[in-house]
Amino acid sequence: MSNVFVVTHAQSLHHVERRVGGWYDTSLTDLGRTQAEKTGRFLESAIDSDAQIFSSDLRRAAETAEIIGRHLHEPVTLDPRLREMSYGDAEGKPQDWFIDRIKPQPADGNRLDHRVYAGAESRREVAERVGAALTDILVKGARDTVIVSHGFASTFIVMAWMKVPAEHMGYCNFPARLGSVTKLHEDERFGNRGVSYICRTDHLED
Repeated sequence: MSNVFVVTHAQSLHHVERRVGGWYDTSLTDLGRTQAEKTGRFLESAIDSDAQIFSSDLRRAAETAEIIGRHLHEPVTLDPRLREMSYGDAEGKPQDWFIDRIKPQPADGNRLDHRVYAGAESRREVAERVGAALTDILVKGARDTVIVSHGFASTFIVMAWMKVPAEHMGYCNFPARLGSVTKLHEDERFGNRGVSYICRTDHLED
């Protein structure tokens, strides 16, 4: 039996400033640190064994993971392959500026290789790097694993866990709120993989 808890990082400064995220690197806000603490307490109650913790190396994810790590008394391994989709030249720009310039999906439906802005990653590229990171993480064989990533990238973690090929990830999207937790489970007897819950946020409520 193994469990993977996929965490979306908490609120970061770029959310407050309404700037495009991607690889644009900002730290948590005060609210974000509070959200991370609540997520850490939730995972502390949900995990009853030693856990391994992996995180995107971007500050908003790494800081969230560090707080979670203090609750679980475990170190954090940073992996740049767990980053959010890169938005290329649009990163750090105001959201309204980006919305006015975003490139719409092509008429031929090739969503996998479409780039929303110059220099941005495609869905295929995100799926392949995130999938490779997950494969390396699972090889370590821990019973419980925490992966701290980003709202859009977390979709590809879930799909890769379900062994959906990148070729079939052109339409997938699981909108994840800041500080949300998704639990993925593999049973010991049959090796079936499933989603116990997705984008859970009740632990953030006062």
